[in-house]
Amino acid sequence: MLYFSRFKMILIWLAVAATVVLAAPNLFSASTLAQLPSWVPKRQMTLGLDLQGGSHILLRMDPNDLIKDRLETTRDEIRTLLRDAKIGYTGLAGSGRTVQVRITDPAQIDAAKNALKPLTNPVAAGLFSGGSIQEMTLDDSEAGLLKFTVTDAGIKYRTSTALTQSIEVVSRRVNELGTTEPIVQRQGDDRILVQVPGLQDPQRLKEILGQTAKLTFQMVDQSMPVQDALNGRPPPGSSVLYSQDDPPVPYLIENRVIVSGENLVDAQATFNSQTNEPVVSFRFDSKGAQRFGQATAQNVGKLFAIILDNQVISAPRINEPIPGGSGQISGNFTAESANDLAVLLRAGALPATLTVIEERTVGPGLGQDSIHAGKVAGIIGSILVVAFMFVAYGFLGFLANIALAVHVAMIVGLLSLLGATLTLPGIAGIVLTIGMAVDSNVLIYERIREERRAGRSVIQAIDTGFSKALATIVDSNVTSLIATVVLFYLGTGPVKGFAVTYAIGILTTVFTAFTFTRLLVSIWLRRARPKELPRAPVTFIPPGTKIPFMGIRRWTFTLSSVLSVLSVIGFMTIDINYGIDFKGGSLIEVQSKAGNADLADIRGRLTELNVGEVQVQQFGEPNDVLIRVGTQEGGENAEQTVIDKVRGELQDQYDFRRVEVVGPTVSGELAKQGTIAMLVALLGILIYVWFRFEWQFAVGAIVATVHDVVMTIGFFVLTGLEFNQSSLAAILTIIGYSLNDTIVVYDRVREDLRKYKRMPLPQLLNNAINETLSRTTLTSVTTILALLALVLFGGEVIRSFTMAMLFGVVFGTYSSIFIAAPLLILFKLRPQATASDEEKPVGGGKAIAT
Repeated sequence: MLYFSRFKMILIWLAVAATVVLAAPNLFSASTLAQLPSWVPKRQMTLGLDLQGGSHILLRMDPNDLIKDRLETTRDEIRTLLRDAKIGYTGLAGSGRTVQVRITDPAQIDAAKNALKPLTNPVAAGLFSGGSIQEMTLDDSEAGLLKFTVTDAGIKYRTSTALTQSIEVVSRRVNELGTTEPIVQRQGDDRILVQVPGLQDPQRLKEILGQTAKLTFQMVDQSMPVQDALNGRPPPGSSVLYSQDDPPVPYLIENRVIVSGENLVDAQATFNSQTNEPVVSFRFDSKGAQRFGQATAQNVGKLFAIILDNQVISAPRINEPIPGGSGQISGNFTAESANDLAVLLRAGALPATLTVIEERTVGPGLGQDSIHAGKVAGIIGSILVVAFMFVAYGFLGFLANIALAVHVAMIVGLLSLLGATLTLPGIAGIVLTIGMAVDSNVLIYERIREERRAGRSVIQAIDTGFSKALATIVDSNVTSLIATVVLFYLGTGPVKGFAVTYAIGILTTVFTAFTFTRLLVSIWLRRARPKELPRAPVTFIPPGTKIPFMGIRRWTFTLSSVLSVLSVIGFMTIDINYGIDFKGGSLIEVQSKAGNADLADIRGRLTELNVGEVQVQQFGEPNDVLIRVGTQEGGENAEQTVIDKVRGELQDQYDFRRVEVVGPTVSGELAKQGTIAMLVALLGILIYVWFRFEWQFAVGAIVATVHDVVMTIGFFVLTGLEFNQSSLAAILTIIGYSLNDTIVVYDRVREDLRKYKRMPLPQLLNNAINETLSRTTLTSVTTILALLALVLFGGEVIRSFTMAMLFGVVFGTYSSIFIAAPLLILFKLRPQATASDEEKPVGGGKAIAT
């Protein structure tokens, strides 16, 4: 195990050097890297929106809009086709998903069916159901009445097509804003995810994305005063529309569209040469120019309306024909609003309305604060862990710290190489793996010490220690990896970033501990030829410790049972402090522009807005405030209205550092995903442990893990900490950590079962726990030190996450000793071992120590 060929040594050093080179660009600024030669690696980790600022917006397309548009199109097509075929009809109307028409002459029914046959022709082939799509079906069961109904497959096809078109339109709109590296991608069957890093004005982005931008040019109906139309009924073929003014002005508009935005080829924000007011200049294609020229020539002296999303922008008079196909749109624009309208017109209209169902916006200032807090927590956590390892293992601890530095470099290098996104929870993942990276080294070093005490030479002890620790290292890290993979596939946003970082950390831990540390130890052995293992300044667990853990198992079972029952009762009777991820609503973090924040004033001003339940609390510094607004009854759009009201009320005195909005649709899905994630993780771990051990071990590990989950939920109930997606990530990580610790104990139990075939099980379990107690204690301490640095210095945003992790690590260590191990007695792992056997020393102390 300690021999390395020259070729293998070269490969290991090359791997280490490569990761260091890949990680190095993250130490320099972008301007510095730009001055370096082109062959030098320059790729840096991509910072998530929570670190560099920006907006994450999830849009949902409403299929009802598509159905409505399809029915209107179908009515127009029926009217045109029947008129062209000279077939009389009446009662043309649509409702729900059906359009119906009655043929007045029974002799023309067959001719009508033939004329309307194009409506039921397949619109595509091979996309769904293995064949063509029939978008509409015909029902002629009632004499003279033809009913055309939109099919489910037709709706799905229309939605898919419209979503693809919407993604293109949204991409054009976002790109027109001039932002760097925006992400616009499909999510599910009816959603679009938009992420724009570094965005300074998220409100502007939402306004641009939320408009359908259907532009039409229509004539103003001047046959009667608009007030008469409002008091009575508008004349046939006309409708009343309102302007964008405040208060809005009504106009009587002919339904006939002269020309639409589909014929636009360009739109630019300019200034009127006479009034110097911002306007939007537009230009049609040849077809649109011809229609526009004909309409203006035929209607000189009349008014025509420019309509955007059923609102009248302006209604100028046609003084003369406009044959060139170009013109201007004026309407009380500012320079920015004129530019935004030009962006919308150039990008094209959306086929259906997009509603914001989730928003997470972080200001650049908060992102910089989070980066600083993460760096401080990482540095302090690293110093604590490095110092502790040196105190616990002396020179071997120094070698482990070198491997730890390589471990961090490998994580950063791989994140840079893969282009992975580093989020704030991702920084927490790096700091956490710093604490857990020494776990494998502790396992190895404790095994080496144990083999040396058993009488082996230094070289034999080190060689055997690495060999025997391998299986335990693999088993303990695989269980953590299972929980992490589940977290990646079922998590979203920053939680997924944590999963990526943590998973990479698990893999690099195994490499650095078992390969790189082993290489360093072999080099030391070859050069120093030591006669004894290096001494440690402090011995935390004296060799030969024999604590009778199983003697108090009934007390620990009782304590855990009581605490578990209390946790469940508390969860069912006391409302846990769910974050907006799971109950919906809005979360806003603001910072006072001058002096400390006035919580009472904020609370009073927001209460007057009549937006429902409002919670205002200090968040970190005296000038930082966290505002929570409950879910609105008006649905997804109402959530956005709340943000607009709060922003309008407070933006003069407060900077908006973070905004999170989760609508009822998304919150319900996140709660469901969270439950599935925990169940899948537990099932995967159960299968793996059952495969690697016996069924008693698998069930015992799961019971102990469920115990830790229940305890952690009780911790959230007791402390009132917010339970959000990050908290769910903490629970899944605790599952992996707890299993990691339990597997180490179980692995030693399995080994001792082969060694001491007649030893009573309680005594064997005491023996196994005491043999691994030093490892369990040291690993827990290093992890706790890293987490403590995160709790104290990592910032308020991830405090609930790190506090839950800290609590979970403590209880995970407790359950491995006092729950997982005693359960093996309850499950009769060794049937011949009875309760009376606990008092019988078998084999004596010497036999146990061999």
